[in-house]
Amino acid sequence: PYGVYVLNNNEGFINLGTSSDTAEFAGESIWRWWDCVGKHTFPNARKIYIACDGGGSNRCCVRLWKMALAKLAHRTGLEIHVSHFPAGTSKWKKIEHRLLCYVTKNWAGTPLVDIQTVVNLIAGTTTTKGLMVKCVADYSEYREGISVSDEEMDSIDIERDGQFGDWNYVVRGFKK
Repeated sequence: PYGVYVLNNNEGFINLGTSSDTAEFAGESIWRWWDCVGKHTFPNARKIYIACDGGGSNRCCVRLWKMALAKLAHRTGLEIHVSHFPAGTSKWKKIEHRLLCYVTKNWAGTPLVDIQTVVNLIAGTTTTKGLMVKCVADYSEYREGISVSDEEMDSIDIERDGQFGDWNYVVRGFKK
């Protein structure tokens, strides 16, 4: 699963993959959130902010992650602001405490026999504070080991933000 949690309206979105957890999958997951939820919830948005953990498919040193963000920015016209949590601190992210913990409570003790069962359990997650969750199954194949060349990296319109620019940056698509 790859999740998006929106603080503004206590809403979660989970793209449930059946392939590999790659940077391409992470980028596609954010696109699916934007297409299903984001563009309708924030129709006048010109930029989005993404807080990422320090490891996994969307860690700050993964070139394919930055390429996926550039494609997302190009596809949506959005400016994408990104901050990565330092290593060992990802459990402080809001998504952990306001979404994923309730998802796991909701399916506790239930046999996860197929994808549709998992999708239904995730989408059925709510709280007394109004949490709503949308979940979609992603049957696409995401290959591991895709590399991004120096030339491809140079084509990305990316700006380091501040003193910790490896962890904080803005992606605007591709250079013209």
